[in-house]
Amino acid sequence: MLLIAAGWITMLLLLGGVALDRTLTGLVTQQFDEQLDYMLTAMIGSAEIGPQGEVYFNRPLGDQRFLQPNSGLYWQISGEGQEDWPSRSLWDRTLQVRTTGFEPDPTFYDSNQFSGEPLRVVERSVQLPGSDTNWQFVVAGSREELDEQITEFRSILVWSFAVLGIGLFLMAMLQTWYGLSPLRRVRRAIARIRSAGTNRVTDPLPQEVQPMVEELNALLAHADRQAEEARTHAGNLAHALKTPLTVLTNAATAHAPDLDDTVLREAATMRRQVDHHLARARAVGRRAGGHARANVLEVAEAVERAVARLYPDVRFDIAGNASAQVAIERQDLEEILGNLIENAAKYGGGSVFITVDADPASAQCVIWVEDDGKGIPEAERARLFARGARLDTGKPGTGLGLAIVRDVVEIYGGSVELSESEDLGGVLVSIKLPRTPAN
Repeated sequence: MLLIAAGWITMLLLLGGVALDRTLTGLVTQQFDEQLDYMLTAMIGSAEIGPQGEVYFNRPLGDQRFLQPNSGLYWQISGEGQEDWPSRSLWDRTLQVRTTGFEPDPTFYDSNQFSGEPLRVVERSVQLPGSDTNWQFVVAGSREELDEQITEFRSILVWSFAVLGIGLFLMAMLQTWYGLSPLRRVRRAIARIRSAGTNRVTDPLPQEVQPMVEELNALLAHADRQAEEARTHAGNLAHALKTPLTVLTNAATAHAPDLDDTVLREAATMRRQVDHHLARARAVGRRAGGHARANVLEVAEAVERAVARLYPDVRFDIAGNASAQVAIERQDLEEILGNLIENAAKYGGGSVFITVDADPASAQCVIWVEDDGKGIPEAERARLFARGARLDTGKPGTGLGLAIVRDVVEIYGGSVELSESEDLGGVLVSIKLPRTPAN
């Protein structure tokens, strides 16, 4: 990060330095050119034609450097068929005129015609009154002073930008160090979690990282809940298998004559318990994946077609909101509705009604499964959600259907309850599941 910041600072300072150097160089050169142009204009204003057609000044030029040999400031007047008239400062030298033809506007350029003395030159073509000659007025000044000014401000510019760059880099380092200090505190807090065995970040931290700390604590709490659920499931499964294993051990030790029947019966019990806990584990795993979505009516129709093959004499009616979707995996919704619809077909009187989204105004999607059977006494309804609980033992079953339904529904944050069907008179199972969040 610091290397990237240093690279950007260096590049921006270089670009800014080049732009500023060109701007200042242009301004200094322009100011120098304006001085030369001012002297050239004064020369033209003072020039007149003499009786022999020569040029002379009606008043002396104001700058005394024109009178000092090799002073660095020179002028010269040239004309076709006329001798060059140089300033005294040129001494025995002459200026080479670059302009060919008539050029009424000032022309500025650099010249190296004098060895060791670079010049800045301005030329202009003039026709003086009383003369048909195209006169070339030239003023030249040594670039030494101009180059010294440019070198001086470039030196100042380089040092200034160097100090600025170092300062910006140090500020970037300080800002990075200071800006990342909350994350270092979070790192130390997480290290204390490992060393101290705590499960929360409780250290007072800056407001900037508080949302991240809250998400971290929520993640730790979620991990704790999953670990606790795993321990609970393992303990429940161990407890559920303990009794059948004890029965088998005692029967085998006593050489019981019905050992075969006992093994089959207890093995079936253990298998039911294993299936139940596997269903819960699958639901928990799929819930942790997130982004669950299922269309209730589509799943209900698919389950109804499967159950109808087992119970061809039962009449099934499905109605409700065709677009209702719940935040649950399709496999888990199929397992929930499969248990409820099969129970209604098995224990009912021949009619099963399924209503999807029975209460559209509810925050959760309400699903009703009702039958026309004998119903369930109110005092027995809560007991039926226990593992292995059954009212009608004359029909095959494991007694785990409603227990699995309740566990899976609660894993997804829903609820299930039993009541009496007002329309059919049998059992009404009402399920509430969270709706799929709107995109």
